[in-house]
Amino acid sequence: MASFSVVSNIASSNAQAHLTGTQLGLTKALNRLSSGFRINTSGDDAAGLAVANAYRNDIAIVNQGIRNANDSLSQLQIKDGALNNISTLLDRMATLATQAANTDDTTTLTTLQNEFNQIRSEIDRESTVADMETGNVSLDFSVFVSNDGANGVVSGTLNAVDTTALAITAAAWTTSNDAAYSLELVDAAVTTLGAASGMIGQLQNRLQFGISLATQTVVNNRAAESRIRDANIAEESANMTRFNILSQSGIAALAQANQTSSSVLSLLR
Repeated sequence: MASFSVVSNIASSNAQAHLTGTQLGLTKALNRLSSGFRINTSGDDAAGLAVANAYRNDIAIVNQGIRNANDSLSQLQIKDGALNNISTLLDRMATLATQAANTDDTTTLTTLQNEFNQIRSEIDRESTVADMETGNVSLDFSVFVSNDGANGVVSGTLNAVDTTALAITAAAWTTSNDAAYSLELVDAAVTTLGAASGMIGQLQNRLQFGISLATQTVVNNRAAESRIRDANIAEESANMTRFNILSQSGIAALAQANQTSSSVLSLLR
């Protein structure tokens, strides 16, 4: 049975309660539309926020790993350039030794020997500049490229390319036979240098593959985070429209409910 009261306006209370919920929904929809995120506070989705933050952390780690790999790739390219130059120097040493092996003229041997030894010194200098001299700790190559523990590291040991590692002794030519022996050493050094170049090439390829994988990992992690954290703009636009309409109708209903209480007073006239 319906009752009439001026003390308790149940219709007004109901309208206010619904209007409060509508305003909360409208505020949330506006927050999501303005920020672009579905999760703006922990209360929006606490579990989802924890998962999304884990993805974001992985992305930050892998992005730094990509930078590490690119920096190391640049270092390997510098070393590769030095090895190419040393290869050219070995070619010149082979030419000098071959020329010296064809003569026993002391003056000619001395001239050729001096240039040979100068080139030998240049090889040592360039190997030091490239940090590839014997005993250098940087020959132990290691790059952290991902967050997968031990499997996230690309590592290897570079070969030294100074004259000690290449086993090229100083020339002391008195006969053509001495020069022929130096030529044998240079030939062996070319093989040793090729092995050093091969290791650098292998590490360059591994880093490039690692960068490719890490880049794809970032894309996949970003997509996974997006599905959890980002707002569905189409859905939130629809929600905003719905809550706007409900807000307007709720205010109208509240006004009507308040007017109903006022009409009860006419019974007292």
